[in-house]
Amino acid sequence: MRYAICFTPAANDPLSHAAANWLGRNVFSGEMVEPTAIRGLSIHEVAFHTAVPRRYGFHGALKAPFRLAVDMSEPQLLRELMRFCGTLTPFAIPRLEVARTGSIFSLVPSLPCENVQYLASSIVQQFDQFRAPLSDADIERSDPDGLSAAQFANLHRWGCPYVMDEFRFHMPLTGPVSLIDMSRIERSLRSVFEPVLIDPVKISNVALMVEEGNGGPFRVHSLHPMGKVSARRERVPVPA
Repeated sequence: MRYAICFTPAANDPLSHAAANWLGRNVFSGEMVEPTAIRGLSIHEVAFHTAVPRRYGFHGALKAPFRLAVDMSEPQLLRELMRFCGTLTPFAIPRLEVARTGSIFSLVPSLPCENVQYLASSIVQQFDQFRAPLSDADIERSDPDGLSAAQFANLHRWGCPYVMDEFRFHMPLTGPVSLIDMSRIERSLRSVFEPVLIDPVKISNVALMVEEGNGGPFRVHSLHPMGKVSARRERVPVPA
């Protein structure tokens, strides 16, 4: 079993609904979702292009999947995550947009966001104590020969090449897309997601995600609100 620390909007957020409909799975319940018709794409094409991100669910990784160290437990991880989130200040990404990241499509900040960079780096450092060391097979799966010097150093220090200065926040929407299909897939993605990307995206919670079994799909185990409990209570409107 593996865990990951991520951002995903609340279950009732319009962005969560749009993502579940696109990916075909609800990351909170783990249930499959009947895809909606998308102009220009068949249901089979959508299923093919979303196969990889469907397994992981709609999320933006802050700490990549890891196995617990032998001297750590899930209750310890939960307690530390709750404590840590209480020290954080909620913020917003002014705008997310559909963009190509390599051969896949993701939602990414339209402009660099220092707050999300800082959040990810802090989580990687704070929770490294919970991570079991990588096995030789884990390292090989990371394709070490294709990494830069900084990424290679990150892999051995933090268990993931794409952290610290190499981190780029993204919420994957597809697996690899061929060049011939890219423009068509991009048009469809924009039609699905742009209507729910008008407003800033609030980062007010951190999600602990868990892998079901060995190599199964990921789902949200728990959402952890950011900020002190007293401050969160103050933000709740009082009925008139």
